[in-house]
Amino acid sequence: MKRTLPPGGAPVPPPLRESAAYIEELGKPTVAQVLRQAHESGRVAVQPRCGVGGHEEMKRLLMTLEERAAPDVLTLTIDSHSRLLRFGQARRALLDDPKDLNGYPLVTHGWRRGRELNEAVAAPLEVRHGSPDARLLFETAVASGITSFEGGGISYNLPYSKAVPLADSLAAWEEVDRRCGELAELGVVVDRELFGTLTAVLVPPSISLAVSVLEAVLAVRAGVRCVSIAYPQGGQVIQDVAALRAIPELAARYLGPDVLVPPVLHEFMGVFPRLRGHAEDLILYGALVARLGGAWKVISKTRQEAAGIPDTEANAEGIRLADRANSPLLDFVTVDEERVAAERARILVEVDELVAPVLGRGGDLKAAIVDAFAEGTLDIPFSASRHARSALIPGRDREGAIRYLSAGSLPFSRRTLRHNDELLDRRGDGRIGEMLDAVTADIYYFPDLFGEPRP
Repeated sequence: MKRTLPPGGAPVPPPLRESAAYIEELGKPTVAQVLRQAHESGRVAVQPRCGVGGHEEMKRLLMTLEERAAPDVLTLTIDSHSRLLRFGQARRALLDDPKDLNGYPLVTHGWRRGRELNEAVAAPLEVRHGSPDARLLFETAVASGITSFEGGGISYNLPYSKAVPLADSLAAWEEVDRRCGELAELGVVVDRELFGTLTAVLVPPSISLAVSVLEAVLAVRAGVRCVSIAYPQGGQVIQDVAALRAIPELAARYLGPDVLVPPVLHEFMGVFPRLRGHAEDLILYGALVARLGGAWKVISKTRQEAAGIPDTEANAEGIRLADRANSPLLDFVTVDEERVAAERARILVEVDELVAPVLGRGGDLKAAIVDAFAEGTLDIPFSASRHARSALIPGRDREGAIRYLSAGSLPFSRRTLRHNDELLDRRGDGRIGEMLDAVTADIYYFPDLFGEPRP
């Protein structure tokens, strides 16, 4: 693929060796080191989402969040123009009014400004974006001293882009992962966090984890040495804890012993309650799920989630609230271990039934993934892409766990499908025959639970 060059005025990133030397000289821990240290001390690390267009505004936001909430990791969320390589439009918006941008255009600002952000705070930084082709963004991020980079060829294409061929995004992300391998040889381990959240709406755990496993296998084969597998909170505590606890076993089964695989929880990314108290209850609930599930990190939410982009104070409050779940006073909070073990076993079987046929095809794994999505034997719900069938339809069972109202062409065994149907039938209220109403009710799960009126 032809390399995308920076827009006019933005400096070309230096060679990887120079970027690695800068990271060493910077003297701050990498994200991988922070996650390991938090886990070894018995804490769940906390990280917010944050990103604004202007450079000084972004620096002030990072410094304020660190001062008021002391997150373990800070974020640069990238704007949508940059995600789609529309650097010229990002530059015009930046010159006209940075407030029009929904994130920080790192490539346009350039790696020297990225270093200014990095040097302004003690916490290490991660880039979150949503780009199917992140090669230039990755080089700029590493030159900025950033040691964690989210995304993958499946998860940062099919949920976001309509027409980008899956083969193209997988090839572009393979180049990113190979650069990570080169950096590891230079002594810098970049955390490659995989976006298991996907479309963020009723994502069944086995779909999230299967996509992450395949992206992780590709990443490790390319030389990546730290792969965070991030799982989206679905809303039912037994299922969410089980899914998080499945990650270490999946890592051992598919990735081998020489790779660091931190489990990560994204707090609930569906329709959030509008009332402050309800939203704060959900934030603390999500952080407790992360703790019970053995997550090494939780991505926090804010009480303003339902209203749009949060202000700085609400973001800081969300970080502090999520961190409260680390209190030793909450050691009494437990889950039904027998139910968690049973759900974990179900999830592991489903993931294997999705992943094993793709890995068993032999040859080029990227081509096998493309073929599987074309055939519908891999799929994600509510995809924006024409390269995913989106034939599967998720739904909640009586207890709120996310199952399959329709599994589409997913290669599940008869036993798995029968068990899924039995779990859904426990509701006994005719939901399957009223699929649209059922899915709508499931999307509004938490507002309905709190008794909030729908908009």
